[in-house]
Amino acid sequence: MRVITTAANGVVGPDTIFVFQQQDSLVTSSYAGGRIAAGFLAGRREADRLSFRYVQATTDGIVQSGSSLATLTRSPEGRWRLEERFQWESQAGEGINIFEEI
Repeated sequence: MRVITTAANGVVGPDTIFVFQQQDSLVTSSYAGGRIAAGFLAGRREADRLSFRYVQATTDGIVQSGSSLATLTRSPEGRWRLEERFQWESQAGEGINIFEEI
């Protein structure tokens, strides 16, 4: 997946690629690209709802973390779409990111 819309205080962007995996209700992802040197998330899926914790290191060496709640849907073109409402824990702020299947 890649980000198609990000919050003003978001760090991920269109060059950040997410590789998701799911086993039962456990969902994980590694991601990198753009301003992200390395990122990881882990969480649970219940129907079309996901809850995550994430940690990421930026290309300028800052380590950040937070949590998010997301809803999984399909785009009009049939691709998976994830609307994530995130809350920073390592700094102030929150926002919305929208990811879409590549």
